[in-house]
Amino acid sequence: MVSKQQTVTVAATQMSCSWDIKANIDRAESLIRQAAQEGAQVILLQELFETPYFCIDEQDKYFALAHNLDDQPTIQRLQKVAKELEVVLPISFFESAGQAFFNSVAVIDADGSIVGHYRKSHIPQSPAYEEKFYFSPGDTGFRAFNTRYATVGIGICWDQWFPEAARAMVLQGAELLLYPTAIGSEFATPALNSKDHWQRVMQGHSAANVVPVIASNRIGKESCDAGDLTFYGSSFITDHLGSMIESADRSNESILTATLDLKEIREYRSSWGIFRDRRPDLYGSLLSLDGNPGS
Repeated sequence: MVSKQQTVTVAATQMSCSWDIKANIDRAESLIRQAAQEGAQVILLQELFETPYFCIDEQDKYFALAHNLDDQPTIQRLQKVAKELEVVLPISFFESAGQAFFNSVAVIDADGSIVGHYRKSHIPQSPAYEEKFYFSPGDTGFRAFNTRYATVGIGICWDQWFPEAARAMVLQGAELLLYPTAIGSEFATPALNSKDHWQRVMQGHSAANVVPVIASNRIGKESCDAGDLTFYGSSFITDHLGSMIESADRSNESILTATLDLKEIREYRSSWGIFRDRRPDLYGSLLSLDGNPGS
C-alpha cells in the first residue's frame, strides 16, 4: 500500500552521545522539535542514540540497557512528542524479548501510535563493531510501514550495504528508505575512510529503486579499553534518482530537511519500467550463500 500524500518533508539528524543518557534523550527530543519547526513530518534519528555505541567492545553489563518494546521509556516519551508535533518517528532501541536481544526500530506514527517495529537483519562483527555479542539476527523480515505521511522502509546500519534489503522494502510499497546508522573509523585499518563508499551504496539503492534515501549517522569520538572510534557523521538525503540533495559534515550536530514530491516520484517509478521488467524466476541464485540454491 502506498500513501495518497502529494508531498512529504523529511529530516535527517546527527549528534554526539555521552554516558549521560538523560542528556542524550533530551538532545534527541530537541532535534526532533527543531526539525518539526522546520516543517519536517518524518524525522530520523541515528542508531542507538540513547547511549554511546556500546558495541565497540564486549561487556556483559551493557545487556542491562535493553528493554522490551512494551515498556521502553524513551519510546513512550517520544510517542507523546510524535502526537504533540504530528510527526513520524522511527526510534532505534536495544530490545529485549524473552531471552533474546535485538537491535531494533519502533515506528511511531503521527498520532503517537506504534505501527510496528523492525529488528536488524544483518549483524556485523569486526573490531570496534562487536554486534554479534549483543544482538541476534532479526526475525521480522524486511518491512514497509504505512504512516500518515508516507510508506517507509527501514534498514539499520549494516543493513544499508545489502541491495536485497532495499529492493524487498520497495517491493512492499516503501516510498522512502530510512537508515539509522553508527559508523566511523576502524580499529583494524585506521587509515580506511569508508564515508564515500557508505554514501554511494545507499545512493545506489535510491537510484536502482527510484526512491529517496534518508540516512542518519552519529558524530564524535567514543572510547573503550581497545581504543577510540571516531564517527564520521555525513548524514544525507537523496532524491529518487540517487542524487544527494542534502548532506551534513563529519563533525557538527546537524538537522537536514528536504521536501519530496511523492506523487511525481510514483509516476516516474511506474514509467521507468524497472519493476515491470524484473525477472524473479531468474533470481534463484540469491536464495543461497554460494549462489547455488540446489547445493
